[in-house]
Amino acid sequence: MTMRQPKSGCWSFLPFLALLLPLGAHAGSDPLLDLLAIPGSAGLGAMLHSEQSPYLGAGASNDLVPLYLYEGKRFFLHGTRAGLKLIEPTDDSRHSINLFLDYRYEGFPYDHLPASLAGMHSRRPSTDLGLGYRYRSDWGNLDAEVLHDADNVSKGSELRLGYNVDWQSGRWHFRPGLMLARRNASLNNYYYGVNPDEATPLRPAYLPGVGTDLRLGLYGYYELLNRWRLLGGVGVNLLDAKVRHSPIVRDSAQSSVMIGAAYDFGSHKSYADPALPLHVKVLYGRSTDCNLMPVMTLRCGSTRTADNTRIAAVELGRPLVERVNDWPLDFVGYVGILRHDENRLQADSWQINGYIKAYYYGFPWSARVRTRLGMGAGFSLAQRVPFVEERDQARRGRNTSKLLNYLDPSIDVSVGDLVGARSLRETYFGLGASHRSGIFGASRMFGNIDGGSNYIYTYIESRL
Repeated sequence: MTMRQPKSGCWSFLPFLALLLPLGAHAGSDPLLDLLAIPGSAGLGAMLHSEQSPYLGAGASNDLVPLYLYEGKRFFLHGTRAGLKLIEPTDDSRHSINLFLDYRYEGFPYDHLPASLAGMHSRRPSTDLGLGYRYRSDWGNLDAEVLHDADNVSKGSELRLGYNVDWQSGRWHFRPGLMLARRNASLNNYYYGVNPDEATPLRPAYLPGVGTDLRLGLYGYYELLNRWRLLGGVGVNLLDAKVRHSPIVRDSAQSSVMIGAAYDFGSHKSYADPALPLHVKVLYGRSTDCNLMPVMTLRCGSTRTADNTRIAAVELGRPLVERVNDWPLDFVGYVGILRHDENRLQADSWQINGYIKAYYYGFPWSARVRTRLGMGAGFSLAQRVPFVEERDQARRGRNTSKLLNYLDPSIDVSVGDLVGARSLRETYFGLGASHRSGIFGASRMFGNIDGGSNYIYTYIESRL
């Protein structure tokens, strides 16, 4: 069979990155930019997103996106986008440059595969690495981003050029805008092409090649209360004509809508403060057949399992907010590297966790023995899917994902208070659970995974 391919030139870009949420609604480069206005702020939230699939017969997809937010001096976390601020605007300059990683929401649907895609090799999401530039002015903002597939899934690259304007009226903040996305052949061919071995009489081989998409959208938020913000957006994505002519793609515009909420915990310290402490945590644990809720309520705590797999990790943390609203409640941001000991059931592997953790310490006895009850939430990216997840999901006939939501409940006590050593008062010994899950199959970002894994661990944490 002869493959149909439009005539086009070669398009290649630098290996750098792109965009945040799966929205045609984001006309700007980052829908959550400026949501946390105070340097050092941290926030949590969630967003529901509905989007028409570009694939023929796939209908609309609904997705729950957890929002973990942090706006630092050099580092930022905006939902699924995390990056470094290389250049920040000043009184004398309106330019900014960021280097960041982000999740690409493209690929075949997980929950329902339409007839148009039957028998094809799966196209899956990936992570992009990129470089973003923004110029702020009184008449609007100009954005440029260069991105490349860091997961080597599509081997694709993309250039995005956008314009948006910020308009504020009372508690309302709106950001309308547009964006042009120039995609190279590798990117379009992977997600929207039909390879020769996938062709059928009703689905001829086809490669769309290089193309330019147009995205229009309106993003905004409303300051509901002092720190609560309601988020929303609508948008339209018009794929390149050569992509729309693919036998697996709908020949129409792609619309999307989102709605959500986020809470801004505020900032607690100046970055000039030399006393900003570092949390160092070392943990060791074993897998458990208990579910998370029975573990948290002390109704199940056995680590006697048939596989006997183990974990060990080192985590580093920085305080984000201390004594929220003058309550005995702190928030700490953690990044850690974890090692899976798979007991020879499969190759051992690494895992990276990043999360925001709340600590409550207002117990009546805390003046004598400081006790902290913690709950962390964030992301977990595994080098390979842990054995217990592969095993359990295979038994249920469900798919797996390297990227999952991460929960980290814990309870600990001050070692210094227990032994009467003041120098060890900020050293804690505790018990926790390491939990990976896909939010009950409601999040496309986590592969619509319904399931996960649990490990019970002990740890020592010291505040330096």
